[in-house]
Amino acid sequence: MKELILVRHAKSSWNAPLNDFDRPLCNRGIQDAHLVASHVGNSMPKTFLVWSSAAKRAAETAMIFAQNLSFPIDAIVFREDLYTFDEHKLERIIQSAPDDCAHLLVFGHNEAITNFVNAYGNRYIDNVATCGFVKITIDCSSWKELKKGVTEMIIFPKDLK
Repeated sequence: MKELILVRHAKSSWNAPLNDFDRPLCNRGIQDAHLVASHVGNSMPKTFLVWSSAAKRAAETAMIFAQNLSFPIDAIVFREDLYTFDEHKLERIIQSAPDDCAHLLVFGHNEAITNFVNAYGNRYIDNVATCGFVKITIDCSSWKELKKGVTEMIIFPKDLK
């Protein structure tokens, strides 16, 4: 059994003339990341592997989750290849997770996340909101055998306000 948690990065700022990769979180994004992270603690497994897109907004979201869930920031693996909007690339990355890892937490980007959770979860989500948290349980022993699973939890910031 594998458990996959996908978090779309929180709301980012468009105020500065930056490259998309370098856009930081805006104030609302920072607040939403703290809000969601503070509400999912009881739903988190005791141990998990954490991967994040290396893009600034995803990395900042992952670091806020680390702060709220009390796991070390240096446990986050920042991956350039997770800066993707393609669910097929996201699928290949997830399939590369080591099989001794039962729980994988991934911080990434839309459209990849919404399309992925609709392909692999059993509940349709029109759009995974910024800082949306989706947990899917998959009945497989290897990440390479990734198949449709059960969407166990969906939390969006608006649900908590």
